[in-house]
Parts: sequence; C-alpha cells; structure tokens
Amino acid sequence: MGVEINAQQTEDSEYVNTVNRITLEVHKRILAPWLYSDFIYYLSCWRKTIHKCGQPYYIDFSNQVIRDRKQHYRNIKTGQNHEDVYLGKRKKMAFLDLLLECSENGGNLTDEEIREEVDTFMFEGHDTTSVAICWTLYHISNHPDCQEKIYEELQSILGDSDRSPTIMELNEMKYLERVIKESLRVHPSVPLIGRILKQDVQIDGYTLPEGLILTTIIPSIHHDEETFPDPEEFNPDNFLPERVAARHPYAYIPFSAGPRNCIGQKFAILEEKMILSYIIRRYKLHSSGIESLPGPDIILRSQNGFHIKITPR
Repeated sequence: MGVEINAQQTEDSEYVNTVNRITLEVHKRILAPWLYSDFIYYLSCWRKTIHKCGQPYYIDFSNQVIRDRKQHYRNIKTGQNHEDVYLGKRKKMAFLDLLLECSENGGNLTDEEIREEVDTFMFEGHDTTSVAICWTLYHISNHPDCQEKIYEELQSILGDSDRSPTIMELNEMKYLERVIKESLRVHPSVPLIGRILKQDVQIDGYTLPEGLILTTIIPSIHHDEETFPDPEEFNPDNFLPERVAARHPYAYIPFSAGPRNCIGQKFAILEEKMILSYIIRRYKLHSSGIESLPGPDIILRSQNGFHIKITPR
C-alpha cells in the first residue's frame, strides 16, 4: 500500500491485533444462525463486542491512510512533493496509488469503495498466505521425497547462487508449484466461501430460492474421492498438467472461482514460491512427529501450531 505500519517489528501491533479480534468475532456470528438477521445482530451484545474489539480503530486507520495517501498523491501531481510514489526499480505503483489514480481519472471510486478494496487486500493478503506457507512447510517436512525433488529443482534453476530468483525463474519452479497447490488442496487457507443466489436454482429435484445464501465447504470438494483418488494422501502429482486438464475446473477452488474469485491468486503463488525456495535452499525440514490439527476459523490455522525441526544444509 506504500504505507509503513511496522507490524513485523512490533510484537503488539494494534492493527494486527484488531484484525485478529474482529476475525474471531465474525466467525462466532457465522456459527450462530440466530444472529444472521441484521436486526437481531445490531441489538445484540455481539455487535457491541465487535466495536470493543476495535472495529472503529480499524476503519478509522484505513480511512486516515487513504486520506494521507490521496493528499500525497495530489501533491506529487501538482509538483509540491518530489517524492516518488512508485515501488522498486521498475517504477511500479503501490496498489493504493493505483486505486487513487483510477479514482482521480474518472473511475468514480468513493473513499469507502477504496477502503473496501484496501481492507480486502490487507486482510486476505496477509493471513491467508502466511497460513498457506506454514501448511506447505508442514507437508514438506513430512515428505522427504518431495523435499528432495524441490531442492533438486531449485539447484537446476539457481545452482549454488545465493541471490533471489527472478519472476522468470519463479515460473520455472513447476514441481514446487505442484507442492503448493497440493498443500492448498489438503488445507485450503479459506475453507468456506458464501454466495447469494440471484435466481432460483434446481439441484437434485430441490428448488433453492433467489436470495438464499449458499456456503461452500472447500475441503469437502478437495477431498472428493471421484476427483482425487486417496484424497487424504499428500500427492503433488495430482497437479500434473494431464490430470488438471481432465478435471472439472471447479473441482479445485482454493482461491474461489468464477467472477468473484481471488484477484491476488497469481501474486500469492509467486509470494509462496519466493519464501519457500529461500527456506528449502538453506535448510532441511524434518517432521517432529506432532500432527498439526486444523481448527475452525475463517482462516484454516492449526489449533496446536506447526512443530517442524529445521537444520542448516
């Protein structure tokens, strides 16, 4: 977003803690059908709890960031500020600046709409990716054969170089990508997605009426035996090109699907490849023998953490 909040240098970041508390309260509402009605929900103590958890801070923080960045952006346009709004050597704009430019150039995005986009990226972009990386490391530690194949692939692409891989080299990491995708099959970062029906739908002789909210349980789709033989087995070969081509496109949906799928999915895979390749090139992962147990939450975290032994190569 082009804004520093120093969350990784501060153990007790108010922004991070607020996101975690709100996530917990939202999950509680999902599990309480009597609170699905907005009328009942807004009268309940649950709504007050959300406010106590820091929702006003979260919203005010995002709004302030947008206001400050918008003024910064306009100052640059008028020549009052010579600081660059771009990130990196190739002059790529920060995501927030792209939204502001779109709004300034006739995109008609309100501050609230910009904030919703920022909140989506901030929330969906930090926890989901970190959890996916943790689950992938966990699976790699439990499958030495997979780990060795990853290391051999990285050696063939990067050799003994200590530098960071380029985008082209990240795209060459085909086996690592299969491992990441298989990990997302077994443990998708977001286990549930919801949709509101825009029209009546017929399924197995039943009529689902317009306006109904449908919840899709992604792990149940990813563990369908007809699509994935031995679904409980971790097998990166499930994502060999010929197997992918033979499957229904909606048989694997870790990033959702259709017009409302995750717009950051390609970036997420590249991000995971970058971090995982760095770790595997330098360290060996070993199973601790302690099974990580997924817990009920909006994000599929482990209830008991990830116990992995790490040794330098």
